[in-house]
Amino acid sequence: MRAEAGVTDEANEQLAREFDEHRSVLVGAAYRVVGSVSDAEDVVQEAWLRWATVDHAEVRDPRAYLIRITTRLALNRLRQQKARREEYVGPWLPEPIPASSADDPAAAVELADSVSMAMLVVLETLSPLERATFVLREVFDLPYDEIADTLGRSESAVRQLAHRAREHVHARQPRHRVDKERHNELTMRFMAAAGSGDFDQVVSLLAPDAVLISDGGGKKKAALRPIHGADKIARWMFAVIAENPNFEVRLASLNGETAFIAYYDDEPDTVTFFQTTDGLITGLYLIRNPDKLHTVPTLHELS
Repeated sequence: MRAEAGVTDEANEQLAREFDEHRSVLVGAAYRVVGSVSDAEDVVQEAWLRWATVDHAEVRDPRAYLIRITTRLALNRLRQQKARREEYVGPWLPEPIPASSADDPAAAVELADSVSMAMLVVLETLSPLERATFVLREVFDLPYDEIADTLGRSESAVRQLAHRAREHVHARQPRHRVDKERHNELTMRFMAAAGSGDFDQVVSLLAPDAVLISDGGGKKKAALRPIHGADKIARWMFAVIAENPNFEVRLASLNGETAFIAYYDDEPDTVTFFQTTDGLITGLYLIRNPDKLHTVPTLHELS
């Protein structure tokens, strides 16, 4: 009995080690589908419970297998969220995820364009099945037959889902890939102009058809609908700044990109992401709901 227990313990430790090797990838997969850090972590915990009971002799590729079951569980979680999303006050934006969620090089690779806030906002407009298909195919490059098995659909149906999702995403992406250095320089100029009260400079840095989306979740002041147009966006932003003169603004890396965090005392109050195209800011995404800022570092942690 003692020997059998030792073998069992060793086998369990091996399962745990193998699962932990892929944990950051799995959190990334779930996060892309559900847009919530806490939900993604819950999904990965559920995936571990499945992994601990599966017949591993039949698993040829542990990484692909774990991505598949995690995505399937995330899809179920996304469907469960539907009622909660419908009752949400104002626009719903995904939670920011800090760079510290990917401390190792392999995990850092997973924090690519597909977790940028602009991309996640686009993914929110897909159907749940399109979103899961896009993640499995475009992000993790799984074969169509495996995706079909994961989603319980025919291979031809999955190919159609992938085509629709790809077309939808590409239609809403910038025509030209924006250089990160130029993107950061433009957003720095914008924040400097906003901080100095230069209304005309702020307007000049915004595209005429720019859109601002703010998520307060009914707990912080935010626009209940997207704001369109450079002039309207600037007026709204200066009104918020006037009401919060004691904010301290810092730069941080969130979702694999540069974000601005406005702090009140030590706590993050607002996280702002920018989307830029052709030298102008085309999108601003502001997350103010405190329930979505738990993973954002406090001011003293950032310092």
